[in-house]
Amino acid sequence: MLAELRGLNEECGVFGIWGHEDAAQISYYGLHALQHRGQEGAGIVTKDSKGLHVHKGEGLVNEVFSGNEINELTGNAAIAQVRYSSENGRGIENVQPLVFRSTTGSLSVAHNGNIVNAAELREHLERQGSIFQTNSDTEVLAHLIKRSNGTPRQRDRVKKALSMLKGAFAFVILTEDGLLIAQDPNGLRPLSLGKMGDAWVVASETCAFDIIGAESVRSVEPGELIIINDQGLHSERFAPAADSAMCSMEYVYFARPDSDIDGINIHSARKRCGKRLAREVQIEADVVTGVPDSSISAAIGFSEESGIPYELGLIKSRYVGRTFIQPSQELREQGVKMKLSPVRQVVRGKRVVMVDDSIVRGTTSKRIVKMLKEAGATEVHVVIASPPLVSPCFYGVDISTDSELIATNRSIEEVRELIEADSLTFLSPEGMLESIGRPDNTKNCGQCLACFTGEYPTEIYKDTVMPHEKEMSR
Repeated sequence: MLAELRGLNEECGVFGIWGHEDAAQISYYGLHALQHRGQEGAGIVTKDSKGLHVHKGEGLVNEVFSGNEINELTGNAAIAQVRYSSENGRGIENVQPLVFRSTTGSLSVAHNGNIVNAAELREHLERQGSIFQTNSDTEVLAHLIKRSNGTPRQRDRVKKALSMLKGAFAFVILTEDGLLIAQDPNGLRPLSLGKMGDAWVVASETCAFDIIGAESVRSVEPGELIIINDQGLHSERFAPAADSAMCSMEYVYFARPDSDIDGINIHSARKRCGKRLAREVQIEADVVTGVPDSSISAAIGFSEESGIPYELGLIKSRYVGRTFIQPSQELREQGVKMKLSPVRQVVRGKRVVMVDDSIVRGTTSKRIVKMLKEAGATEVHVVIASPPLVSPCFYGVDISTDSELIATNRSIEEVRELIEADSLTFLSPEGMLESIGRPDNTKNCGQCLACFTGEYPTEIYKDTVMPHEKEMSR
């Protein structure tokens, strides 16, 4: 389901390119492909012989770049970002990429994730005289790079700064000399490397490569720093790779179905989740439907495995603007009706299996169940293609506190009663791990399951700043 509808948002999507004369235009199309990862701000920074050039703003990509701005961003290299923002992170100053200019050279930074020790590092830097211009944890890296003493080479300063960060981060850094790409030691956020002719490209998801005609090369490895310049591509390590822990919600919800993460196609993984669900629960029903869009793949899998026909029982409006990307609960509830409509001829008089990817707060699930029954469904059986969400996320997803999660400290039966479904089934943790693993390896390929288990792959600092403070509605 749309992130703005349900209140479960990814932090952002990043893009970068080196060695193409149309770097800004290509970045624009790359951001369009990543728009699902952030709808509140967008920006592009390019590099030419005169330095770095920036244009960014609040809104969708086509709103931020609605005039001649792209043509004014000259150069053969660029980085770009689309983002969601926290309550305290709004304002043009927080829209990325951030640009820092100094007598020793300029650099620009864009980031996906959340640095869990950012508050501690920020306090340390401020005691040393640093003055911060934004509320973004991304700015911490720039200050660390500039204050790295005794390391004359820029790549060594970047490596030293990256080694001080804890948490989830996928960075693209543009300087006057090169493009630097970094992935946290656990590989918590997706980041892929591609090739477009002689140019190198990098993006949060491989779907961005498809839209620009680039070839996917590989995923950026955990703890890896890639340096791209006129001499070519060079890979180093700024930290040893830790246990791989890619965010499992990327497979469940965030990533586009046409993207691949670590060689695993998202649509195929979600379809396997649906098939596994059908094997784990036996439901007598007449029709299966999925909640658009991220649940459609799982619904198809459930239908194929169970033999219950799949139908388009819910339709998503494609033409509702950003009106409902608001913190107001009243607007969000109205937004459910604006975003989704039942197909009455499909569900009337039918026992419906409603497949969804996850439940956060339960409000939206309850309203969809009610909507289907008002449209004439005699029964609504809700099946969820992931385990119950029971713990907050500290790595860039806006699951802030236990109290915002309907499944925390509640039984499945209690959740079922709250959303008023005739039955409720969650996919088992084992079933999810097998489904999102590589087909030739059904064991855990290295996913972060913290929101399902409360077991975090990194140290969580007591003063960790949560990436979002939005009220969640799903």
